[in-house]
Amino acid sequence: MWPRVNGMRTMELGTEGRLRDRLNALVLSGEKRATTGLLQEYVNETEGLEFVGERLALLDNSGRQQATIEITAVRVLPLDQVPWSHAQAEGEGDPTLEAWRTVHESFWTKIGTPAQPDTPVVCLSFRLLAEEEPGEAA
Repeated sequence: MWPRVNGMRTMELGTEGRLRDRLNALVLSGEKRATTGLLQEYVNETEGLEFVGERLALLDNSGRQQATIEITAVRVLPLDQVPWSHAQAEGEGDPTLEAWRTVHESFWTKIGTPAQPDTPVVCLSFRLLAEEEPGEAA
């Protein structure tokens, strides 16, 4: 199971370190309004999918709540059917859908969970509700 903070499920983007710092900064700036994960991760962690209206605690590298986000859409698709509109909403600067797929496939391979074109992925869209003040208890 994924951790809970302040009664909410949590979201930890990317991997710990500079990548998470960069992705969280994109969320806080409003540039990142979507993310994509492997459906198999939910199965492995015995977690249900997020649902529209669910609020999540966005965690930083220390496991502290950095912000609260609200899920606005959830779609499960094969990786090769993720639309460009979703990839753009991830806000990571990929110039094309092909580049977005390549970056994601490389990331998942690097962390030991390679993905193929037909691998089911969970496409989450969200909005930033609140940024936590530094030093607030999580």
